[in-house]
Amino acid sequence: MSTFARVLGALTTAYGVATIVRPAVLTGPTGLGPRGGDPSPPVATLVRAVGVRDAVSGLAVALAPRGRALQLALTVRVAADVGDAVTLGTAISDRDAARRTVAVAGGWAALNALALATARP
Repeated sequence: MSTFARVLGALTTAYGVATIVRPAVLTGPTGLGPRGGDPSPPVATLVRAVGVRDAVSGLAVALAPRGRALQLALTVRVAADVGDAVTLGTAISDRDAARRTVAVAGGWAALNALALATARP
């Protein structure tokens, strides 16, 4: 089932690059910035750092050899997604945006956990 993991990795990499290029991809839907505009420079910087993390860890999932390397890369992705769900879910003051953010981050954590559970050592 490594194809599933590879697709998740590629999608995560693409999303990471998108947030590096345009932080509003993350800040708009989460309410961490204006819905139709750019976030403040400090928020944009933080989002770009998260984007780098996602791009690199997604690339690791997409390219890691099967076995322990892929399992480790997927474990990092699960931890990052759970971390996003917890930290963003508690930081976002708009309860609806917080719920949506937790659902999306938690969904990605679950998908990566599924890929991890099916990855062969």
